[in-house]
Amino acid sequence: MHAAPAFAVLTAPCLSGIFPCFRAGRGMSPGPPDQEEARNIVIPALMPNYNRADLAFERGEGARLWTADGRRFLDFGAGIATTSLGHAHPHLVKAIAEQAARVMHVSNLYRVPQAEELAARHVAHSFADSVLFCNSGAEANEGMIKAVRKYHAENGHPERFRTICFEGAFHGRTLAMISATGNPKYLAGFGPPVDGFDHVPFGNMNAVRNAITKETAAILIEPIQGEGGVRPADLRFLQELRAVCDEYGLLLALDEVQTGMGRSGRLWAHQWAGIEPDVMSSAKGIGGGFPLGAVFAKEKVAQYLKPGTHGHTYGGNPLACAAGNAVLDVVLAPGFLENVDRVARHLWRGLLKLAERHPAVVERIQGAGLLLGIKLQDGVTNTAAQDVALGEGLLTVAAGMNVLRLAPPLIITEADADEALELLDRSCRKLTPSTAKVAAK
Repeated sequence: MHAAPAFAVLTAPCLSGIFPCFRAGRGMSPGPPDQEEARNIVIPALMPNYNRADLAFERGEGARLWTADGRRFLDFGAGIATTSLGHAHPHLVKAIAEQAARVMHVSNLYRVPQAEELAARHVAHSFADSVLFCNSGAEANEGMIKAVRKYHAENGHPERFRTICFEGAFHGRTLAMISATGNPKYLAGFGPPVDGFDHVPFGNMNAVRNAITKETAAILIEPIQGEGGVRPADLRFLQELRAVCDEYGLLLALDEVQTGMGRSGRLWAHQWAGIEPDVMSSAKGIGGGFPLGAVFAKEKVAQYLKPGTHGHTYGGNPLACAAGNAVLDVVLAPGFLENVDRVARHLWRGLLKLAERHPAVVERIQGAGLLLGIKLQDGVTNTAAQDVALGEGLLTVAAGMNVLRLAPPLIITEADADEALELLDRSCRKLTPSTAKVAAK
């Protein structure tokens, strides 16, 4: 009679004797019970790397969210410009539920028809000849930079690996992307920055030209800087970047993670400038709230990302691409983008009037489409403004340069915009320096 394999006889009592740290009800802990108690652990189980508001939402519909205790909020943050179709959009919900009931994930070892369909549709409605799917904006930007470097290496210029980026940018939180972002706050404590990124002032063409060297491979820019203060690039500046890339043999790389998928009133924000990039990143709204990112590229760039050069376990799986196709169904429907543009202009006009009524609070309005920013006066912080708006029932997002960001779902109506303007007006009254102390009390 053969003895049972060793692992088969490690019953629960044996485990507790061999591994004292394994205990019922706790799982694997860093040490025996007496050591754990002596450490007096106070960190929450969910790592505290986010500064979360004390709010938990139970359900949503359209541009509104409800907490478990019934409080209603108008959502003009959209999960940081992500829930492009709002909450519980019936077409998106149906597509996800039906696909989940069939097959969610198979990996990229096999064909994924949903990804093939979504890629073909995006190619048909963009500059791109090919699309690579991933899961987030940071991953899309990583893939984009790898594609840029691979392009130059394959064309006999491996020394061309540097990318010109802009002050105030935000490209993600991976090691390479915090280096591309260049913000000292995000870089602190993570060792030396990843080499290959040079930063120049946003909108300064002379600085761009001066930064070009024999090692420069590309210029990377967001058409509208979101985290950096909701600052739109001048359309002429985008056109000049296209021209200088052509002049020096550089690739123009656009980060449309926050600005794309209709947020500007066109499918892609760069279309307002009448230009085409060589490669582009997308995420956030492309999946309507389901994790999905993408790298869009012209053939001359995409052809070098061959098997083994780049990849993702989850990227472009059936469930994510079902969501992506559902979002595209809605965004490409006749009249949808025109309505985004119309409502955005209505909201813009209302914000200009808000600024006129509250000059002690609002310095100016900036942004484009449904990615708008309220630049606050020095005496009013964007975090305070965000908190006051929250108290009025409006969800917003703080951005750099003391800006309060508005990035609502693309399905909002003029009535939704008017409601937000009323809530912002009440917020500004409370934020006016002469009344702020009373309001705080």
